[in-house]
Amino acid sequence: MDGALLLDKPLGVSSNAALQQVKRLYGARKAGHAGTLDPLASGLLLVLFGEATKFAGPLLDADKEYLATVKLGERTATADAQGEVLETKPVQVSEPQVLAVLQGFRGSIEQVPPMHSALKRGGVPLYKLARRGESVERAPRRVQILELEKIALRPPLLEIRVRCSKGTYIRTLAEDLGKALGTVAHLSSLRRTASGSFHVRDALGPQALQALPALERRRRVVPLERLLGELPRTQLDATAESRLRNGQALSMPGLAAGIFALLRPDGSVIGLARADAHGALRPLRLTASTQPADNQLKSRA
Repeated sequence: MDGALLLDKPLGVSSNAALQQVKRLYGARKAGHAGTLDPLASGLLLVLFGEATKFAGPLLDADKEYLATVKLGERTATADAQGEVLETKPVQVSEPQVLAVLQGFRGSIEQVPPMHSALKRGGVPLYKLARRGESVERAPRRVQILELEKIALRPPLLEIRVRCSKGTYIRTLAEDLGKALGTVAHLSSLRRTASGSFHVRDALGPQALQALPALERRRRVVPLERLLGELPRTQLDATAESRLRNGQALSMPGLAAGIFALLRPDGSVIGLARADAHGALRPLRLTASTQPADNQLKSRA
């Protein structure tokens, strides 16, 4: 079985626990996911089966959308609702003030990654250092806030919708918004609503999936071709595919430099390749050479 499942991960469950539950449900031998959600976050988790695990990279690179609740007036040790409250400040904000501050965070901004993150220092995740009471300097990172809007303001709670680039920390955004509003803040709740072209409205939770008949459950698996998203595509015949699988670069004059999705004439997926400025195409991730599962999934979808 090769494809992706749109899972609505519930609160209180780790991404890995949700993955293992679905893996057993589908009887999948190989599975992974594209983009971890913390246990205190819910929403869209892309679970990848079989050959689809090879496309995790492009899926991780896709823009994400979140619904977030920011609690103003409290700063916590973890920048979310799980941490100890370290500081409190009065909250005096108006809707015009919030709208003006949100405007200032749209576009390209810099963020300092939180200590409670999976980034590593000397091979050790920062969150492990933070649990030991340690703090290390973190270089700011540039991210893109593509869309940022107020959903509701009921002080001390501010609900927002964010569409952002990969690598954006919503808990850091919550803290920074609090500072800009003249107070402190932390992330109270988070729900991922979209990843690339996939939306949580098309996802089901583990219990709902388990309640489905087996055939209907299988039909919810997204075929490999749909995982390629908006990537430019190029078609290869059997001879070109064989050369590529043998490690030979293909001369493809006219191809722009970048990553391409590779398809067979029947539309089944070969994999991903990168073209350089001279039109030389080299493989990045290739499916198994005998791969009939794409067409089977396509006919069931």
